[in-house]
Amino acid sequence: MRILALDHGTKRIGVAVSDELKMIAQPLEYVPAEPFADFLARLREIICEKEVELILIGMPRNMNGSYGPAALKVQDFVAVLKDALAVPIKTLDERLTTVQAQRFLIQGNVRREKRKEKVDKTAAAILLQSYLESLQT
Repeated sequence: MRILALDHGTKRIGVAVSDELKMIAQPLEYVPAEPFADFLARLREIICEKEVELILIGMPRNMNGSYGPAALKVQDFVAVLKDALAVPIKTLDERLTTVQAQRFLIQGNVRREKRKEKVDKTAAAILLQSYLESLQT
């Protein structure tokens, strides 16, 4: 069984998955956020293929820890997914994961055009890896 992480965005949703030992996060893909029915269908396929036991969703917070408009969108997204899926869902603070992902891709000499399609799934992997590391302690 694996853990799946989602980095929610208005245009794309990044997807990452853990290995079966829950030690390593791997960027998987990004799925267009709209149309939502297509996103949900693809998410169900991934959950089945990867035998997912938990979905982790990044909760954007302001630097002072407060919730802004983006967090409210994610809360709505989580509510819809909880009604649509049988898999447990957990949120985790995702402050700066996209910034980290951008830096990581720049350091890896990923071209600007390619960065756009990789940043969401990389941010999901960073979020998931931090969660996996918290399980080890």
